[in-house]
Amino acid sequence: MQVGGVSWRTIRVGADGWSVEVIDQRLLPHRFQVARLVSLQDAADAIRSMTVRGAPLIGATAAYGVALALRVDASDESLVEAAEILGATRPTAINLAWALDAAVAVLGTLPPDERLSAAYRHAAGLCDDDVATNSAIGEHGLALIRAAWRRRHAAGATRVNILTHCNAGWLATVDWGTALAPVYKAHAEGIPVHVWVDETRPRNQGAALTAWELGQAGIPHTVVVDSASGHLMQRGLVDLCFVGTDRTTSDGDVANKIGTYPTALAARDNGVPFYVCVPGPSIDWSLANGQDIPIEVRADSEVLGVEGVLADGSTARVRIAPTGTMALNPAFDVTPARLVTGLVTERGIAVADRRDLARLYPEMATERAGD
Repeated sequence: MQVGGVSWRTIRVGADGWSVEVIDQRLLPHRFQVARLVSLQDAADAIRSMTVRGAPLIGATAAYGVALALRVDASDESLVEAAEILGATRPTAINLAWALDAAVAVLGTLPPDERLSAAYRHAAGLCDDDVATNSAIGEHGLALIRAAWRRRHAAGATRVNILTHCNAGWLATVDWGTALAPVYKAHAEGIPVHVWVDETRPRNQGAALTAWELGQAGIPHTVVVDSASGHLMQRGLVDLCFVGTDRTTSDGDVANKIGTYPTALAARDNGVPFYVCVPGPSIDWSLANGQDIPIEVRADSEVLGVEGVLADGSTARVRIAPTGTMALNPAFDVTPARLVTGLVTERGIAVADRRDLARLYPEMATERAGD
């Protein structure tokens, strides 16, 4: 997508032909800076520290992390160790395990002296596939926005209001994004879209990241506190909800950033369509019940403090809770399939259940049935 009129992907190989460059998302929206990864540990730290975040981008970073590890040692032991180190960085996003399993499967069959170049090709291919997948999700979601605009325009409205939670835009992927891909396509088509951006406490990925990238694209948007989404729906100010996912079960339960579940409840109560944008690699065919998804619990400091820009332009982190107060910080929650209007995938839109997902992904459903 565009940053200051220049096309960017969130991850790329550096000019030296081997290091990996990523946008340091911890610094946004106040500073745009590229971080350089030169080792397996750099890649693991980037995922763990949320220098990169978003399930698809985590998978892409892990694939390049394997390539960086093989620069030092291309043995079987090094390949397995790299996958184990990277796989332990974050537990909820299924794309991480998917990308590492694919890398080990591809590279493990090759002699050690061929693995390094193959690892870079594999990672680059994974990134290109992610871009194509997200663009296709955008096309399917665009049809939903078109239909909503026809209805709203006929009723005298001047825009389509879309609510999203967290950041499932291009910063969470290699390019395009999942939940925001339909918005970008609608904007490019000339449909007047406006996005309600949940701030997404405690890390404020909505206020910091989603608002920043929508601003770069010139798309009208308004940041609201997370608990305002239900109020907006009650007042008829939301036409559609689009959110992303870190893991979706074969029965259609959805793990996404904490706060997604209450947003889905409010949408159901107010008759607002609630869509989840799901790349195929984010579907966990081994799990049916969303309550079995491992939920990452992050440091309480994320809840007890906040980071921002001071009057002199410098950034600082300040405490907002009393000293000695404890906090619980689950990073994700699970929205049950019954609250999901539809799953927008690169292959089309599915009802949130096993049968309809199997219709779109027959090869995966058949494979799992035979396990």
